Amino acid sequence: MQKLNLPTYKFQLQINEDGKRLIFDEIRKKYVALTPEEWVRQNFLKYLIIEKKYPKSLISVEMQLYLNNISRRSDIVVFSQQAKPKVIVECKSANVKINNNVFEQIKEYNIKLKVDFLIITNGLKHYCCKVDYENNKCIFLEDIPSYKEVLSF
Repeated sequence: MQKLNLPTYKFQLQINEDGKRLIFDEIRKKYVALTPEEWVRQNFLKYLIIEKKYPKSLISVEMQLYLNNISRRSDIVVFSQQAKPKVIVECKSANVKINNNVFEQIKEYNIKLKVDFLIITNGLKHYCCKVDYENNKCIFLEDIPSYKEVLSF
């Protein structure tokens, strides 16, 4: 798989009976198809857990949401200990350019979740913003906040 702009991590990989590559998802506790987007998601999950100290037990992967009666799935949602959503992460494969459409997608998810932080990554570029509800805007940050920093807002 493609080298990403993240530290290098070890993963449990398998090939199923159909010859498809699988990667073990520590959050969902199962093997899932190793697509380019899943590669980014699994690497970014490790980054959040190992580097930024996000607790595994407070992370949801592919969480189902209903927006205007349409079922959608957010890639990663991080919660506080009080079960309040705090961060949404939208992952794209490395060959997908991050554009306004991706920002609109994550903003739609946030209509329902009302988190403090939005993160978009394609594994090569990472964007993080703090949502300023009072002034109805996003403030872009230089770095991805640690879990402790997320809780301080």
